[in-house]
Parts: sequence; structure tokens; C-alpha cells
Amino acid sequence: MSSESSFISLPPAREIPSTFVASVKSWWSAGESESAASEERLLRKLPYFRPAGSAPSTPDNSHPVVAQSSRVELDDPKHYLNTFSITPTSPAPNAPPPAVVLHGYGAGLGFFYQNFPALGKWAGKRGTSVYALDWLGMGRSARVPFHIKAKREDIDGRVNEAESFFVDSLEQWRQKMGLESMTLVGHSLGGYLSVAYALRHPTRVNKLILLSPAGVPRDANSTVPSRELTDEQTTGASSNDHAEPADSRKVHDLKASQEAAQRRESRSRKVLTYLWEQGWSPFQVVRSTLFWGPLLIGKYSSRRFIGLSVDDTRAMHDYITNITLAKGSGEYCISHLLAPGAHARRPLVDRISALKIPVTFVYGDHDWMDPEGGKESVERLRQAGNGAGRMYMIPHAGHHVYLDNPKAMNDLLVKELDRAADPSRTSYSP
Repeated sequence: MSSESSFISLPPAREIPSTFVASVKSWWSAGESESAASEERLLRKLPYFRPAGSAPSTPDNSHPVVAQSSRVELDDPKHYLNTFSITPTSPAPNAPPPAVVLHGYGAGLGFFYQNFPALGKWAGKRGTSVYALDWLGMGRSARVPFHIKAKREDIDGRVNEAESFFVDSLEQWRQKMGLESMTLVGHSLGGYLSVAYALRHPTRVNKLILLSPAGVPRDANSTVPSRELTDEQTTGASSNDHAEPADSRKVHDLKASQEAAQRRESRSRKVLTYLWEQGWSPFQVVRSTLFWGPLLIGKYSSRRFIGLSVDDTRAMHDYITNITLAKGSGEYCISHLLAPGAHARRPLVDRISALKIPVTFVYGDHDWMDPEGGKESVERLRQAGNGAGRMYMIPHAGHHVYLDNPKAMNDLLVKELDRAADPSRTSYSP
């Protein structure tokens, strides 16, 4: 009997609630065990995933990698990071640094379930590892208290403390894992924090791949963050799609569509923007509705994941419900790092030129994140002597570029992971 058949079976994900009664049932069942099951349901899509507590795998050469989940304790044992690992069965002696995938605000590592197959194939081919983490205070990592001691008018102090909450925990994780350096792949807030980490620990970062990163431009009116809650998933992706260099015309076209969306901003969007500007966490709002929470999340899931299969939409909804209803923690960073309109209090465009490593910016052609910041950042890197900055546009994709068009995104990820950080090497191929 195969070891896979001995895994404890998981029930299918619940239907997305459409009534108050169904919402109450979903709210009542939410918790740590349901959260773990909702994440594992997504990860079991990988044929080489080993659930916690399963029997050791028997080498059969059918897969060059093994995947598993674990909790990595930090210096404070109450602090831990939920970690998903894809490790090669035959590590290569000259393997490139491992890739570490970092999610955005209020999300979790399960959001990348459609990218793990391609990343796993890359890990097996290169003989290196791929990791995905939940930031401290988010996803299924420890929900520890989040406090800022700096006074409200001390912007630099607030930003420094909020960044340290995440950056310090990532550095502790790196040390616990025994990694010399790593390539950081960060989405949205995860992209912002990846740059913040690289600025503090430059020798530990091989390169940065930033997927629709937050906090890059200076313009306070450059984005409509409420679109994250109101926009439907961008659809239409095909196997023929591929990432294209983001030239001036593509950036201009995306900016024009964003400005048009701002002019069309509905009353409900204006309310959501107002709440954001007042420092409310959207997850705090959902939790405050108690039994209505899963119903509200369902409206988001049905709209945001309309391009997924019915089963995958339900699985993502179940996952989001459980991590949203968990105790508030890292989510409270948002008003300290980002000013009204979701632009950074200390924009990355003014800080990024200090980096001497390859930096790749990626945006969706229907993104609500302002691409001008990425364009200017690449130019600032060039002016500082770093010609390894690049910027791409993914077709048929919005802010969640990796989820909206996984094929095009995965192809680009592998290409960029194989781009050598050392200009004297053409690739990491054996």
C-alpha cells in the first residue's frame, strides 16, 4: 500500500455560505484545526506533499523533491513562523540559493498553491530548496501582540518598529534554517518587506523578485486600495501568455486605466477608502461582524476567485475565512507602514538605490498598484550603478499576478530564478 493512501483523509471544503445560518455554522467551526485543514487541502494538490505525522517517504525516484509543512520556532518560543518547504532529494553541491516566497497583507502561503508545482520542478532540477512562509502575526504563524511604542508624530520611529516586527522575525527564521543567503519572492506588502529586509541584511539576499509590490511610489493618489475588495478576478489567461518587458507604453496604458477607475470610484468604494484612511484593518471589520463574517468573506471569495474551479474557489474561501477570523496581530502594521491611499510613509523608490543585487518588478496589466514606482526604481538602481533592475508586465492579471495568470507568472519566476546574481555566470545550470 502506498504511503499516500495512508494519509488521513480531509473532508471537502465547505460551500461558500449564502445564508446567515450557513455563515453561523462556518463561523462556529473556524479555529486552529480547521485552519490547518484548509491550508493542507491546498498543499495536498502537490503529489509529493507529506502531511505532518505521515510515515517517512519511501524513495521511488518518482519525484525529485519532498514537500512538508512545519512550525519554525524563533528566539522567543511563543513566536513561530508557519513554513512550507520543498526540498530536493538530491541536493546539488553548486545549487543556487533557495527561493523564499512571501505573501502580502493579511494573506498566507496557501495563496501560492498554483505556483508551487513550477517552483517544485525548479527546485528538483537545480537541487535547491523553495520555502514559503507566513509572516509573523499573519496566516498560520504565531498571532503575537503587535505594539508600536513610537509616538504618532514620529513617522520614522513608527515605520522602523513596524518593519522590525517582520524583518527581525525573518532574519531569526533564516538563522534557524541555517541559510547563508536566499532569493526573496514577495507579493504586495511581502514585496515591501522583502526590500526592507534586503536593506538591513544585504549580504543575506541573492536577488529580489517583487510581485506588484506595495509602498514603492511617492504619489499619495496613485492607487485605489479598495479595489482589492471590490474588483473581480482578472480572467482570460491562456497558455500562450508570457511576461513582457514593461515599456513606457505599457506603463502609460496601465496608469490610464487606474486613473479611469479612480474617477469611477463608487460610493461603497469611497467608504472603504475612508475606513482604510482611518487606520481600520479590513479583517478587524470582518471579525467585528461575528456570525456575518464568513458571509462577507464569501462575497469577496466569489468575486475575487471567479476564474478558479468551483472546488478551488471553495478551498480558497475556506482558507481565507480561517486566517481572517484568527486573532488580530500583524495586520495592525498597516497604518504605520502605509499612509492613506496605501502609499508608503517611507517610499521604497527613495531607498532602493542602496541595493547592489538584481531586483525584478512584476505587475499585472490590470493591476491597481502603481507601476510608475517600479519604473522609477529601476532607473534609480541604474543611476546608482546597478544595471540588474528589470520590470515586467503579466497579461490578463490584476494585483494577484501569481494567481490570475499562474502559467505566465511561473515561466517568469523560473527565468528570473535562473538569472545569475553574479554577472560572471550566465546561469546556475550544472
